[in-house]
Amino acid sequence: MRFSLSRSKKRKIIFFVSDIFAVSFSMFVSAFTCENFKFPLDQTLVNEIFYYLPINIIFTVLLFSLFKLYRSVWLFASIPELFSAASACFLSTVFMILIAVFTNAVTKSDISVILNAAYFVIYFFILLSITVSSRFGYRIFRKIQQHRKNNTAPRVMIIGAGAAANILLKELSSSNRISKRVVCIIDDSPEKIGKSLSGIPIVGNRDKIPEMKEKYKIDEIIVAIPSLPKNELKSILDICNQTTCSIKIIPGIYQLVNGEVVAGKMRNVEIEDLLGRAPVKPDIEKIIGYIKDKTVMVTGGGGSIGSELCRQIASHSPKRLIIVDIYENNAYDIQQELRRKHPNLDLVVLIASVRNTNRINRIFETYRPNIVYHAAAHKHVPLMEISPNEAVKNNVFGTLKTVQAADKYGTERFVMISTDKAVNPTNVMGATKRICEMIIQTYNNRSKTEFVAVRFGNVLGSNGSVIPLFKKQIAEGGPVLVTHPEIIRYFMTIPEAVSLVLSAGAYAKGGEIFVLDMGKPVKILDLATNLIKLSGFTPNVDINIEFTGLRPGEKLYEELLMDEEGLKKTESELIYIGKPIPMDEEVFLKQLDYLYKASLAEPRNVRALISQIVPTYTGDTEIKNI
Repeated sequence: MRFSLSRSKKRKIIFFVSDIFAVSFSMFVSAFTCENFKFPLDQTLVNEIFYYLPINIIFTVLLFSLFKLYRSVWLFASIPELFSAASACFLSTVFMILIAVFTNAVTKSDISVILNAAYFVIYFFILLSITVSSRFGYRIFRKIQQHRKNNTAPRVMIIGAGAAANILLKELSSSNRISKRVVCIIDDSPEKIGKSLSGIPIVGNRDKIPEMKEKYKIDEIIVAIPSLPKNELKSILDICNQTTCSIKIIPGIYQLVNGEVVAGKMRNVEIEDLLGRAPVKPDIEKIIGYIKDKTVMVTGGGGSIGSELCRQIASHSPKRLIIVDIYENNAYDIQQELRRKHPNLDLVVLIASVRNTNRINRIFETYRPNIVYHAAAHKHVPLMEISPNEAVKNNVFGTLKTVQAADKYGTERFVMISTDKAVNPTNVMGATKRICEMIIQTYNNRSKTEFVAVRFGNVLGSNGSVIPLFKKQIAEGGPVLVTHPEIIRYFMTIPEAVSLVLSAGAYAKGGEIFVLDMGKPVKILDLATNLIKLSGFTPNVDINIEFTGLRPGEKLYEELLMDEEGLKKTESELIYIGKPIPMDEEVFLKQLDYLYKASLAEPRNVRALISQIVPTYTGDTEIKNI
């Protein structure tokens, strides 16, 4: 069997051997000094030293162990470790004095040097010097190694001269895994500018970032302010993006408090850091209150929004979670993830189409869900422009059949995922989602089930969204394709979208369309430009941006409310309710029936039928579809 020691055990053995040498060397050199450097030493004196040496070594080593001199991380040693070493050496000296006095009293011997006060003083200082130098010497050696390595390491600018930066500097100076050379620090505090932190100069405020980048030849910028508000972070990142440096951010403030801020946990800047607003957080207590011990169903549960819904629902103690999806691969992935993270969850995963009336009814009849989140839909605007009949069948009638099953089998709450594209729609996808909202409104007035819709904008990172597409284009060397230089969109993260959906279920009274205040809309061109910079490239130098023109059904900007809808506040500052628009429900239901029969016949003029139901639809009704 091969036997090997860990690095820490090897270091302890080295210190142990060093301490045995330190005690022996200190005793002999002290005697040599007290004897006025007489050589050789008197044999009687040598014998006396050897008499005391074993017991002194044993006691000193035990003292060092008691004071944790073999357990300290000497790479980070400072004043506390120095105090421990001095205390242990002092007690070792006191012990030797007591033993010598006791032995002398018993044996009545007369050993001039061992009972000489100067001997013990010299012994203490020699022992302390060797003990400290052997340990701090390890730190000095590592510093020299680190300095040699840093000569070729990337040059780093840290933003922020607070506690997080201090921890980060210590971690970078000692890490074997990460090689970076911090050469300057930026901080907005006038009191700190001109001073230094751990020997690194604080050279100016955020406005000096581009100038100092050139002066210090910076390769990488690290933002080390965990508590920085989102709008402030965006402001700093906008300045950093004027440089060609790669940018990283240390973890959040809670990780700093827990001592988890280490160089290895720095993350790259994500595009959501540039949205300039704080993330939306749901009222967890309310969500738990209406989900706990309930049977919850998620249609489209394998998609971007659906799967995140399932994750958050699973963590809120439902009685049972039912996932329905037509795509088996997506359903399988979320099933395996939830089984791994929530082994006690009563999880049911079913492959089914919401367009299949009998299948959906059988599922509702069997499991009787208390709450339904309806996320199953076709969502890609250009694809639905080419195949509008499929959008009608899946979005409109998939929703209708699921709504009817919920009504029939006594579901308590039904939350439908909508989109800002449903407002004054210019495309088939948005128009079908507007019809879904009208279905929700109609059935809420006719059922004991509380039906609501949730309307939000584009979701960062969802399947088929613009950010993953841009990242892929950048990875391929470009160009990055933007439809129009002035096109703008509202954006939110997937967790934010799900927070809104869950909160809607908590606030629901029935018939509402919930709307999220998503802050200012963002230019797609700005997203593309920032993403190129965050990837370490220069736009239109390393990676080109090309404009392809608006796609069929696409408009320059999206809206969250129609003119007729007013806003009503909820308990959340960022969640509002749109006022339902009055409508003739009987006429609407007849139109739906006609549209259903027509869609089965694959009409080539389905847009004209949609426009009769959605008066605000402005798509080209003359286009014939395949």
